[in-house]
Amino acid sequence: MKALWLLLPLSGALALGACGLREPLRPATGQQMPPAPAMAARPMTTDELLAPPPVARPGRVDELLRRSEEREDDRFDLPPGDVPVDSDGANNSQDAAPE
Repeated sequence: MKALWLLLPLSGALALGACGLREPLRPATGQQMPPAPAMAARPMTTDELLAPPPVARPGRVDELLRRSEEREDDRFDLPPGDVPVDSDGANNSQDAAPE
């Protein structure tokens, strides 16, 4: 009985694997391919339509820090809104430790 429970999923997976695609995709009968984009010289193929655009899968940046470098000034690196700051960037809050 236990062997049957192991054999059933295995045969199902084998059957699914055997029914792979053998010919290129084409529209169903009575349907047409989508129209070509406005400035395109030719209509897109099924492989081009199925491939995700670069915006959907952006390239990964694997640039590692090779040597120690000084950080550039970041104009968006702002202090929290409830902490007052001088024009020179020093913290002027009362609970700041004296120097």
